[in-house]
Amino acid sequence: MLDPARLRLLREFAEHGTMTAVAEVCGLTSSAVSQQLAVLEREAGVPLFERAGRRVRLTAEGRRLVRHARVVLDALDAAEEDLRSASTPRGPVRVACFATAAADRLLPAIAAARVRHPELHVIVYELEPREAVEALRGGGCDLAIAFTYNLIPEEPPARVSRRVLATEPILVALPADHPADHPADHPADHPAADGEHPAADGEVDLRALREEPWIAGSRGTSDHEMLHRACALSGFRPNVIHTADDYALVLRMVREGLGVSLVPELVARVVGIPEGVVLRPVSTVEITRTTHALVRTVTPAVRAVLDLVAGAGLRP
Repeated sequence: MLDPARLRLLREFAEHGTMTAVAEVCGLTSSAVSQQLAVLEREAGVPLFERAGRRVRLTAEGRRLVRHARVVLDALDAAEEDLRSASTPRGPVRVACFATAAADRLLPAIAAARVRHPELHVIVYELEPREAVEALRGGGCDLAIAFTYNLIPEEPPARVSRRVLATEPILVALPADHPADHPADHPADHPAADGEHPAADGEVDLRALREEPWIAGSRGTSDHEMLHRACALSGFRPNVIHTADDYALVLRMVREGLGVSLVPELVARVVGIPEGVVLRPVSTVEITRTTHALVRTVTPAVRAVLDLVAGAGLRP
């Protein structure tokens, strides 16, 4: 009989294309993935893989088995959900969440769950959005809280449903005495083009910061990409000198004059704004961040946590 766990690995291989990628998604080593798929091939009794240069790819029989695997695994997931469909939310719910949303939404939800659902136990994993989504897809968590930027649209993975929790603006963080914070006293060198409006009172034109050193998120993160896209839409490439993912650190770096940065509005409430730093709206391009809750299987326990998370903290 074909093993469902190995069928899941085969399905992930069909979606990701390499043993290494499957290993990363499923939290295994590449050799373990390769060994398990070799066992599956023996169980199937037909070749599932073939060499294509230095890589392997699915054979026609392998692709046929993937189609069957999807049907079988979806049925197993539905069966598990049905068996766990007791009306009282109970048991563990593993939630992967980025830090500011955990502080603003998840912790208040956990406090409420203790009162409303005493048999419910929430387990927290702090993960960045892309890591959280991969953990959800690989079965490493039951609920993922992640975000996307309007400048970097992303669709949820297959078989994952997504619920919008909140949308917030992205602000520019400046030292309190920065000239760009006083556009009336320090007019921008680059006036608004046709169809654009000049910075209103309290707003900052990103083009006035084209010569500034920037503090960005780590390379490879959506934060890093968002900064580059926002500046590209404003007509320049940012001079990224520093990278940091901790917003408390970023704001203190801004205070010390190491650079300017883009930060979500939520940071002001969760982290706090240090003295000597101001957060201002951006006038040249609209930048927003939307926080989502993502789930694969909605059990009563997961639904209870999701409803509490949706009702806590920042409102949509």
